[in-house]
Amino acid sequence: MTESPMPNDLSAYWLPFTANKAFKAAPRLITGAEGQFYFTADGRRIRDAFSGMWCSILGHGHPGITEAIIAQAKSLDYSPAFNFATPGAFELASKVAEQFPGDLEHVFFTNSGSEAVDTALKMALVYHRSRGEGTRTRFIGRVNGYHGVGFGGISVGGMPNNRKFFGLGLPGVDHMPFPYDASLDAYTRGQPQRDPMVYLRELEAIIALHDASSIAAVIVEPMIGSAGVFVPPQGYLAKLREITARHGILLIFDEVITGFGRLGAANGATFFGVTPDLCTMAKGINNAAVPMGAVIASRQVHDTIINATPTGIEFFHGYTYSAHPLAVASGLAAQQAIREEGLYENVAALTPLFEDAMHSLRGDPCVTDVRNLGLAGGLTLAPHPDGPGLRGYELFTKAYERGIAIRANGDTIAVAPILTSTPADIEEIFDLVRQSLRALK
Repeated sequence: MTESPMPNDLSAYWLPFTANKAFKAAPRLITGAEGQFYFTADGRRIRDAFSGMWCSILGHGHPGITEAIIAQAKSLDYSPAFNFATPGAFELASKVAEQFPGDLEHVFFTNSGSEAVDTALKMALVYHRSRGEGTRTRFIGRVNGYHGVGFGGISVGGMPNNRKFFGLGLPGVDHMPFPYDASLDAYTRGQPQRDPMVYLRELEAIIALHDASSIAAVIVEPMIGSAGVFVPPQGYLAKLREITARHGILLIFDEVITGFGRLGAANGATFFGVTPDLCTMAKGINNAAVPMGAVIASRQVHDTIINATPTGIEFFHGYTYSAHPLAVASGLAAQQAIREEGLYENVAALTPLFEDAMHSLRGDPCVTDVRNLGLAGGLTLAPHPDGPGLRGYELFTKAYERGIAIRANGDTIAVAPILTSTPADIEEIFDLVRQSLRALK
């Protein structure tokens, strides 16, 4: 790749989720990408060991996706989403729905995971109202959960820095405990073998406190991703499904990270064998080539809402760019590539190697925990003497210096290889991660 010039002025752009002063003092500018690699403005090649942001599951610049976007832009750049639709939107919805279990079969398109979460919460409220239980307005999230940055998402989310700056958020939201105990579960391979009720008794107490008649839905990530790859114990999600169903509470899975192959299956619902009432998705649905997200609803949720209004608009919600033609085209191409390239099978085959590679980092003096599921791995680092979060950021920068991009969230590190990776790619990723760990002070 040819080197691109640095911009003369970095002041106008306010970067999201970034320490802007630190970044602009030493900017990391991406000018291109292909396959497993980014290319920078200063002529470097950076291995992408985080799949973009969990999203570039097929690698960068996938030719089938690129060609589909170009062709679509030439024929139809935009069509209204209200009272109009494109044939491709129906086709993509069908291809997505056929990959989800049970009666999850109705797809509502959004433009991001954050929008998908807010949409799912609205669906839950309207569902209960449509069946004559309009008192069900409360939501229950989970400590350390991440559900995007809309006011709905940050309200049900449980990561403090995503909540504390923005006021009270939605009223009537409670949170159940984080289902992981590092003192007991550290260095577990896959799912911990612990009694899930250790964590779910609090949910039953919350339900008893507020009464089930006031609770619309519980929302969880099947695998806690953004907080740093924390895996629930065996049987946790099945028991959660049992509790919510018993009390008439909808269960929402946030599958923005686990959807489309990260665990070696089409989604977390399939992988764990638990069918919720609603699932959110984004990122891998179209390889992040164009912003896109979606909610898939069960037949019961969909039909209850649709049939409650004899004529006119049944669900007063949507987005100008819902099912945008370019996003749909990239989604159809991505779903085709997922099937033809055997993406889910590749992840399942690579998982044992990835697991061994992750756990080979145990014993490094800075590492205090290692976790994994599918092609998702998390490290917890001992805090730096000068304060929390510094060691995680230091590892991120040391890794970048050595030509690899990983994800740091405080002192928690996530590694999430592109899902088309080979054994050689996994070996190189962990060689570079190991070098970066050794460079820490």
